[in-house]
Amino acid sequence: MGYSALFWLFISSCWVWGIGCRTVETVLGTLGKATVLGVPSEFQNLTQRSGTATWKRSMENPLSKEYLFTYNNGNYTNYKPGEILFHLSNFSLEILSTQRQDQQLYEYSITMEAHERNWQIQLEVYEPVSDPSIHILDWMLANDSCTVTLNCTVAQGDNVSYSWASSEASTSPLCTHNGSLLLLSYDPTNSILPCTCTASNPVSSRTTALRSSICSTEQQGQPREQSPPTEDSTVHTIYSQVQRVEKPKSPCSPPGTDHPTCTTIYAAATGASLPPHSPQGANMEPMTVYASVMLPIS
Repeated sequence: MGYSALFWLFISSCWVWGIGCRTVETVLGTLGKATVLGVPSEFQNLTQRSGTATWKRSMENPLSKEYLFTYNNGNYTNYKPGEILFHLSNFSLEILSTQRQDQQLYEYSITMEAHERNWQIQLEVYEPVSDPSIHILDWMLANDSCTVTLNCTVAQGDNVSYSWASSEASTSPLCTHNGSLLLLSYDPTNSILPCTCTASNPVSSRTTALRSSICSTEQQGQPREQSPPTEDSTVHTIYSQVQRVEKPKSPCSPPGTDHPTCTTIYAAATGASLPPHSPQGANMEPMTVYASVMLPIS
């Protein structure tokens, strides 16, 4: 049975028993920290006059209650030593290390001659939020404008809500938004975006600032700058022979004749280098290429 159902069942039982328990106070407790459950001054005065009071809380069985502390004319009994403290100065109950199972309906009862008075406290326990992180989901640079989608998340925390705002040094409404996702467009020449994300819940709040402009600084998920190609210092020599075809065929005339039928062309070419991790990169040798071209006689 949920806490809401227990609460209304308990309220109904108050009317049946004729107990004055119409008011229920809500106290927020932080997981792992101390929580104090206090009583109003009226109940403190009644306790001093009557001399008898009891702290108890609801259990899974709505017909049962767990006794935590009893007080009788200056004498008291702690049923949860090491877990709770009772403060005689104001009759408050302190839970030393609040846990999730402590989220219950608590009751402070004062016994008088013909009736009793009750003060109810509903304890709600929350885990505090951790420092939020800002993630870049997508960005695009076009038409001198940077469009980016940011997501704010936390690793820990119950019932977390998110909000975006501009930093204190900026009055720009650029970052004002409620929710974890923020879509914005801005001038990429700005070196710093004045955006902060705040994660909060009923017991805590943490804020993180966006440290730099997305489109002007390399961020996670962005393409890295391409390095210019490295020039290859290896020289490759190419020998090409051009031969004229004549009838009748004759072997190439030796160089130095008036009309040589063969021409040899020497040329140097520079090729692209292999990647540094290539197994052949360390032992590059000059490359010689031979080509033969035959030209018909018109």
